[in-house]
Amino acid sequence: MKTSVVLLTVVLGSLAIPAGAAERHMMQPRVPAENLAEARALASPLPDSEETVEHGKALYNGKGTCFNCHGTSGQGDGPAAMGLDPSPRNFLHHGFWRHRTEGEIFWVIKNGSVGTAMMGFAGSLTDEDIWAIIQYERSFAGDRGPMRGMGSGDGMGHRGARGGMGMEGMGQHGPKGEMGSH
Repeated sequence: MKTSVVLLTVVLGSLAIPAGAAERHMMQPRVPAENLAEARALASPLPDSEETVEHGKALYNGKGTCFNCHGTSGQGDGPAAMGLDPSPRNFLHHGFWRHRTEGEIFWVIKNGSVGTAMMGFAGSLTDEDIWAIIQYERSFAGDRGPMRGMGSGDGMGHRGARGGMGMEGMGQHGPKGEMGSH
């Protein structure tokens, strides 16, 4: 009996580690320091619209395969999430939207995140696709996070204007709202 209790405690404790991993890293930027200013300067060129959200939803659940890790409800509980450390981001968590700009989210989707299972999608999604996915992901937050202008550029949740459309004058850039390959 005592062995069963110890074994059960160890098993349950090990299951809690991946679930807590996302919380432990919530404020840590996933964009490398040398790219952070560049990423924070990015802003979506897409209009806020139901059509864009629907397009983002189709990509999230289809070509983008986001649901595999982040789940269909955006909670980081998709079928491929089990055992990932850190856990995939939970888009319903208020801290996710307060502690990063949409430019940072764009950069991570496009380029991936070192030290996590998040791979870059630059080869399979266009910049417009990525911005549409971000608009859909914002819809998960509801009242729990800002919807547009998710930061003033410092990534710490101060609501501000969207700013520019792209990365003019920053090197490695293309047309407005796009980032060149790295």
